[in-house]
Amino acid sequence: MKKRDKTNSQPEKNNLDSMKVRPPSEKTGILPRSIGRTINRILTDFSPRAEEQFRKNFRISQKRTRIAVRFLLLLIIIPLLTHQLSKQILIIPIVENVRNVTKSNIFINSEMEEAALQQLKFFEEKLKFESLIHPEQALSSDDREEKLKQKAREIAKEFWTKSNLAISNVFADMFSLIALALVVVTNKKAMEIVKSFLDEIVYGLSDSAKAFLIILFTDMFVGFHSPHGWEVILEGLAEHLGLPANREAIFLFIATFPVILDTIFKYWIFRYLSRLSPSALATLKEMNE
Repeated sequence: MKKRDKTNSQPEKNNLDSMKVRPPSEKTGILPRSIGRTINRILTDFSPRAEEQFRKNFRISQKRTRIAVRFLLLLIIIPLLTHQLSKQILIIPIVENVRNVTKSNIFINSEMEEAALQQLKFFEEKLKFESLIHPEQALSSDDREEKLKQKAREIAKEFWTKSNLAISNVFADMFSLIALALVVVTNKKAMEIVKSFLDEIVYGLSDSAKAFLIILFTDMFVGFHSPHGWEVILEGLAEHLGLPANREAIFLFIATFPVILDTIFKYWIFRYLSRLSPSALATLKEMNE
């Protein structure tokens, strides 16, 4: 029985191995790649088994594309499902029970407390404004105090829930990363197919498209307006994890990381793009000018 299973698994392994495509970044030689591809295509067309080989290559390409797309969807869906299910079913109930038992503080950072006080202050100023605009509907001091207490309880409940969600997000993110790592580790063959699939897509683009994507990516992450985007991303991440948005740390990150990223981009362009696609490099320089 074990021998039969081993025999049946062998064709599947061979099929996966046959779907590996050498990335264009490794296809270098004395002559330009375009001349070599043209010569190979002419020789292949004159081969008596050209039609059979074409059908075989088409089936391999179709299967490889199906595997790559399915695996990319798994890389997105499984971490998201793990995050939501673990947070709603497991983590949030545990966090709420623990915080109820230990009588933890409502706020997990000073920014939440300041936001809650601002809301309460705004509500108090609103009551005063309405009493000045409509004196006939002015509230007594006891009624105003009661409304302030009710509003304070509502705000406390709101920020209690936000604190619980922020704490739950930390653990849910850890579960998502573990799920993503398990998917990657248990599907190494699929990862190789995805890599070759993405290589074909990227290196199959025209020179203008490559230059456009490089400019778009660099301007977005290391360009003149990129600090605003990084600031929004880091503040959103801090809020997601329930951390205070430290302005000094954010500005230090913006002052260093985009510079390092820009250096990596320039080295990649100098080291690889000039060798793989000189025409794309020329197009990039023209578009930058």
